[in-house]
Amino acid sequence: MPDLPVLMFAAGFGTRMGALTQDQPKPMIPVAGKPLVDHALGLARGAGCTRITANLHYKPAVLDAHLRAQGVETVVELPDILETGGGLGNALPLLGDGPVITMNTDAIWTGPNPVSMLLDAWDPAKMDALLICVPTEQTVGHIGTGDFTLSATGQINRGPGTVYGGIQIVKTDLLAQVTERAFSLNVIWNIMLAQDRLFGLSYPGNWCDVGHPEGIKLAEDMLERASV
Repeated sequence: MPDLPVLMFAAGFGTRMGALTQDQPKPMIPVAGKPLVDHALGLARGAGCTRITANLHYKPAVLDAHLRAQGVETVVELPDILETGGGLGNALPLLGDGPVITMNTDAIWTGPNPVSMLLDAWDPAKMDALLICVPTEQTVGHIGTGDFTLSATGQINRGPGTVYGGIQIVKTDLLAQVTERAFSLNVIWNIMLAQDRLFGLSYPGNWCDVGHPEGIKLAEDMLERASV
């Protein structure tokens, strides 16, 4: 498997967490005895990734110290938060100009390592991005019909059926086409979609988005069930 650089998205405000993020950033919220961000870091390291960076913005000091102590580079977005696309572009000096693994830091997984799965399936000759997609019936605490439909050839289109799990491998050259400083990765996904180069990989395990306080208990229960 290639050792691609990783960018962990850790800049958000975590407003849906209410009082839990009043004094700390969302990635530091503990789930099953360790901060959310450490669950994501464990997946990256478990897949053999050695070059790991995190972008920070909201209350960055505690998260910066926590990650640097574990050998993770950090880049703080100032003065404003840059969203996912802008955040990736801003971190490119630390990541290089090749494909990058991006990871949200607010999900818990049970099953095979999704980062390893992406690395095994990555085919840069036909793919500009490969997204891990979770069938809606395998999500925990998620409300909605999903983000993408997955074809037999692995190409994805927007529609119901699977939820984007927040981890992908993505080429970064299209970022240069976007003039805004702050923008969503959806902007370059749309370009890839139009060129039939956006692919997805169905995840066989379970996934819980810890986006609100109730998600902590749901994720911990999911982990406990998986360990029995």
